[in-house]
Amino acid sequence: MSAPNLQPVVTDITACSGAGEAAVVDLSDTSTSRVMIDGILSRHRRIDVLVNNAGIFRGGDLPSLSDDDWRLSFAVNLDALFHLCRVILPRMIERCSGAIVNISSQWGLSPAPSSIAYSVTKAAVASFTQNLARDYAPHGMRVNAVCPCETHTPMMDEGLKRSDRTVEDLNKLSHLEALVLRRKWRLLWRFWLPMKRPSFAALWSRLLVRGRCA
Repeated sequence: MSAPNLQPVVTDITACSGAGEAAVVDLSDTSTSRVMIDGILSRHRRIDVLVNNAGIFRGGDLPSLSDDDWRLSFAVNLDALFHLCRVILPRMIERCSGAIVNISSQWGLSPAPSSIAYSVTKAAVASFTQNLARDYAPHGMRVNAVCPCETHTPMMDEGLKRSDRTVEDLNKLSHLEALVLRRKWRLLWRFWLPMKRPSFAALWSRLLVRGRCA
């Protein structure tokens, strides 16, 4: 993401009486990311929340995927997250407080076609998060992963260009209103069924009781 795209976010934060800073850093380079963290700590002395949201998508099946695309996918989607957590986590442990949010993906849980590099790295992010959460919960740490479905971002636009598809094509696959409506009906049916219709076990027990009392 370029600096001009970040500046409006800083403007919105300051407009709400907050303080914001923007910096463009190549997170695949551990030295530059370390300089960024040291600068933040020198100015603010602490980091309360870390959100690992950087990611790239390099599509293609295994034979067509280049070595560079494979390495870059791991460098940005997984290695950068590892390095940032390794540097910031000890600072949080010292205070027995802190939160880390890692952005994984539904594709890390259920891979999409021709997305092996992206899906594998996002699956690793989910596993990495589970390990951190288990190991550092006793230290007051909260570590969670968010696994969104397709989200309209510049990265998705770039992927759609390669596949000759549009956002409208994705919208045709599932409408949010329809998903919410189906969810509501499932909840209503789940709560209504036990109240209105006794289970088979309940009916069978009633028959047994009636048989014994006859």
